Amino acid sequence: MVAMDYEPDAAGQESYILCADCGTVISSANGAGLCVGCLRNTVDITEGIPKEATLNFCRGCERFLSPPQTWVSAQPESRELLAICLKKIARPLMKVRLIDASFIWTEPHSRRIKIKVTIQKEVLANTVLQQTFELLLVVHTGQCPQCTRLAAKNTWKASVQVRQKVTHKRTFLWLEQLILKHNAHKDTININEKRDGLDFFYSERNNAIKMVEFLAGVVPVRTKASEQLISSDTHSNTSNYKFTYSVEIVPVCKDDLVCLPKNQAKAWGNISPLTICSRVGNTIHLLDPMTLQQTDVTAPVYWRQPFDSLATVTDLVEFIVLDVEPSGPVRGKYVLADAQVTRSSSSSGNNMDEDGMGDDGIYHTRTHLGGILQPGDTVLGYHLTNANYNNDAFESFDQDRLPDVILVKKTYPNRRKKSKPRNWKLRSIAKEAEDVNENSNTVGRGALGRKGGVDQRNVERDYELFLRDLEEDKEMRAAINLYKADQQQQGDQDDDEDGDVGMGETGKKSGSGMKGGKRRTGNGNGNATSGSGMQVDEDMGGDEGVGTDADDEEEEDFPEIDINELLEHFEEMDMDDGEEVQ
Repeated sequence: MVAMDYEPDAAGQESYILCADCGTVISSANGAGLCVGCLRNTVDITEGIPKEATLNFCRGCERFLSPPQTWVSAQPESRELLAICLKKIARPLMKVRLIDASFIWTEPHSRRIKIKVTIQKEVLANTVLQQTFELLLVVHTGQCPQCTRLAAKNTWKASVQVRQKVTHKRTFLWLEQLILKHNAHKDTININEKRDGLDFFYSERNNAIKMVEFLAGVVPVRTKASEQLISSDTHSNTSNYKFTYSVEIVPVCKDDLVCLPKNQAKAWGNISPLTICSRVGNTIHLLDPMTLQQTDVTAPVYWRQPFDSLATVTDLVEFIVLDVEPSGPVRGKYVLADAQVTRSSSSSGNNMDEDGMGDDGIYHTRTHLGGILQPGDTVLGYHLTNANYNNDAFESFDQDRLPDVILVKKTYPNRRKKSKPRNWKLRSIAKEAEDVNENSNTVGRGALGRKGGVDQRNVERDYELFLRDLEEDKEMRAAINLYKADQQQQGDQDDDEDGDVGMGETGKKSGSGMKGGKRRTGNGNGNATSGSGMQVDEDMGGDEGVGTDADDEEEEDFPEIDINELLEHFEEMDMDDGEEVQ
């Protein structure tokens, strides 16, 4: 046998060397031949990383500037503040590996923030060096761009001017509820009432564009954009603009009487020129009550050939249905019927009609309301007998085909005379405390009616008509949110107290569903007509005893609002008007 010598495994042995500088024994050799302490003295991996920086802080909104242009709210020693601080040295940190970062306590009033940062870096082959250093940030106080504009009373950058050239505010009351339901006002910084509409103000242009798109989706509009140069910097080639978007709503509203030019009527399905506006969405729905023929008019089509309303809801007259008999086709909720009606005594009063027939005149007409009308019902309509309108299309209309009466919608006068409060209310985007003038007891209806005087009187009338439309039209009611009224509000009988209640809170004495309603004393009949005879209880008030006889029966088919349709109590989201917009 041949003897073999044992050779130990060289890989399992540890080698020791001495540090070239201090002579310390090193357990394992490295490329530099130095211990860790001497290697740190020779190589500085924090070289090129700034140890001091500045941090911008806004005193107004208490936000920090996160490079490059974002202002962020951050609490002291929070993760958000730590991220903002590390962004100040983000580019040099890309060359090393960040291991840890933490705050070092400093006095809150010192305006100094200290951060302990630990990093690693490979300095030689198989040699990784770890090092810790302190980062000092000095907090500089100032103002962010938004606070700067606020201090200079230049609070808005973009505005949306919504206008409708009509004599009432019902469209804007409807728009307010749609805006609240879809939360489209969340970015609005202020809302101002103007003569024919509202102005919405925004701090950013994109928010104004969103509002314009929202309005175009719910009502037929046309939009014009303009911009105003505020300042410019020739060195950086940058400019500051204010943007204004003018939004004009089609001046045709629900239940309006419309007379189309003959060429347009033929182009739109050969419909009769004399129609009523049955509904307004993002298009106008026109209905011929004599044939149930319908057509939709989009905003671009309307503005190419615009037309005005022949008569509005203020010209509606109350009629009593003597007889009704369905005699035609049925299209959805509309049933064509022949009806006989006569003027109600409340609309004609003690005076004779223009035709000299008083209340004895009986009119035969066709109506689309055959499915809901019964003999004895009260209905609102347009009285066209001996009517004279300054309209070219109406003058060219064949007078032999002109009906004496066009019925529009059913109404419930006996219910209106009852002192029964509404069990529901609406929400408002206005701050109610600022809607009241203590000297004049002016009541604001949402964003409207804060000017007082004659305008306030008209807003009260339009608001009551709007509430009635919600009660009587289930489809209209389904598009918005209704809320349960407080029991205290329902039981309050003093309609002059707390006049600053929100939209939808109701009064009791007049039966009109409004608080703070205007009253006229010394009027014997207690009723008044608006336009051609339509009663508006809330506009004139009247005596409390009028129309409350025991023999007056409440309509059985009154469209009561189901309690299941109402939402529970909500958290108020009223807007502060704040500083006056310049």
